[in-house]
Amino acid sequence: MAIDPDEFRAVLGRFASGVTILTTRDDKERDHGMTVSAFCSASLVPPLVLACIDRSTDMFRILPKSSHFGINILADGQEALSRRFAELPTGRFDGIGYTRAESGVVLLDDALAHLDCRRIDVHDAGDHVIFVGEVEWASSRKGRPLLYYRGGYAQLER
Repeated sequence: MAIDPDEFRAVLGRFASGVTILTTRDDKERDHGMTVSAFCSASLVPPLVLACIDRSTDMFRILPKSSHFGINILADGQEALSRRFAELPTGRFDGIGYTRAESGVVLLDDALAHLDCRRIDVHDAGDHVIFVGEVEWASSRKGRPLLYYRGGYAQLER
């Protein structure tokens, strides 16, 4: 028996996840980014991460042609930035601070951690596609993560 999609969403909403913004550049070197909560590590040796991207997003059409992507793990004070990259159709990078990784992808200021990844594999996964990246560079700073839980943002209480 197939599970009801609404029930499935409610069950998965009980799993707290970190919030990231994935960034990349297209073939004309324009910056693109989107909020991604379906992100995790896949391997320590070699260092691999994965991000699941909905086929209906603009990023789904851009990322397969990109050699690299950046992962910005958001800190607890960056909810507005997460919403910006989830909701704004254009101008997501306007007026915000960032630097560039060696690969050229955007690394957002004040993120809790950054990863510069070379895209190495792609896997179909229903209405999403899994993009696997080998981490070529990473950095982190002290702070608390921004979390997503039961359809809303939350902070870690420790």
